[in-house]
Amino acid sequence: MSALAMAVSTLAPHPVVQGEVRSVWSAQALLGEGTLWSVREQALYWVDILGHRLHRFTPAHKVRDSWEFAEEITAVAERASAPGLLVTLRRDLAFFDTDTGRLQRLHQPEPAHPGNRFNDGKCDVRGRFWAGTMDMACRATTGAWYRYAGGSQCARVQTGFSVTNGPTWSLDQRTLYVNDTMQGRVMAYPFDPVTGTLGAGSIWLHMDPEDGLPDGMTTDAAGRLWIAHWGGSCVTCHDPDTAQELLRISVPASQITNCTFGGKDLKTLFISSACAGLSELQLLRQPLAGALFAVEVDSPGLPAHLFAG
Repeated sequence: MSALAMAVSTLAPHPVVQGEVRSVWSAQALLGEGTLWSVREQALYWVDILGHRLHRFTPAHKVRDSWEFAEEITAVAERASAPGLLVTLRRDLAFFDTDTGRLQRLHQPEPAHPGNRFNDGKCDVRGRFWAGTMDMACRATTGAWYRYAGGSQCARVQTGFSVTNGPTWSLDQRTLYVNDTMQGRVMAYPFDPVTGTLGAGSIWLHMDPEDGLPDGMTTDAAGRLWIAHWGGSCVTCHDPDTAQELLRISVPASQITNCTFGGKDLKTLFISSACAGLSELQLLRQPLAGALFAVEVDSPGLPAHLFAG
C-alpha cells in the first residue's frame, strides 16, 4: 500500500455514511450505468444502456439533461484536450459533443462478434480508455477488455468474459481490478501504468451468491474499492489489501449497477440502478428501481482521469 493510502487508512480505515441514501433522479432507467463525475462541469454523467440515453445531472442547480441515441450507449469519459466525451456505443468507440449533438465514430474493435456489445469502461492514469465488451445474452465468454489510445490504437488485452464490468485501479496504479460479473468474482491484474500492460490475473474477491453479482466499481482516496451489487440491493466498500468488507450501504432497489464519487469535495457517492427484467410485483415493491441515488460519506473519492487521445 502507498504511504498516502496507509496514512488515510490509519485515520479512518472504515468509512462512515453521513445521512440517508436519496433518489436524485427517478429516471426509471432500464439499465443505468456508466457513472462519471465531471470536475470541470460539476455534473454527474450516467447512461441508460438499454434505453439508449445519456444523462447529465447538475446537483447545484438540480438540472437534468438527456440525449437520445439510436443504439446502446454504455460508458463515457471526458476528453482532456477538447470539449465533449469519449463514449462507447453498441460496437463503436466515438466522440460525442454534448453542446452540438455531433457524434463521430472512431473505431470498432470486434467486427467478427455481432452478438457482443460494449459495456463498462474508464480511463487509466495515462488517459487511455479501458473498455470491456460482453455477450448480449450474458452467456458466451466472447467478451474482452480493450485498451484504447485514440484513432485505431486499440489493443485487446484480456479475453474470456461473458460480462465485463467495473475497471478501477489501486491507489498506486499498480493493480487493475475488473469484474467477471457472471462468475461473481473481482479479478486483480498487475498493471504497468507506463505501458498499460497486464500481468497474470488472480481472484481478489469471490462474492457470495446471496450478495448478488459484482457490477461497476470505483476506488476512493484511501485506496478502498466500492462495488455495486447487481441483485444485492447494496454497495460495499472493501479494504484494498485483504478485500475485507468495511461498509455496506443498502439501496432501495435490487439491481445496483455502478457507483462513483462526486460533488465539490468528492464525498457524494452516486449510485446507478436498473429496472429491466423486474416483474410487475417487483416494480411495485421497488418504485425507485432505475433511479440515480446519492449518499454522503466522510471521506473523498478520486477525480476521474480524462481521455488523452
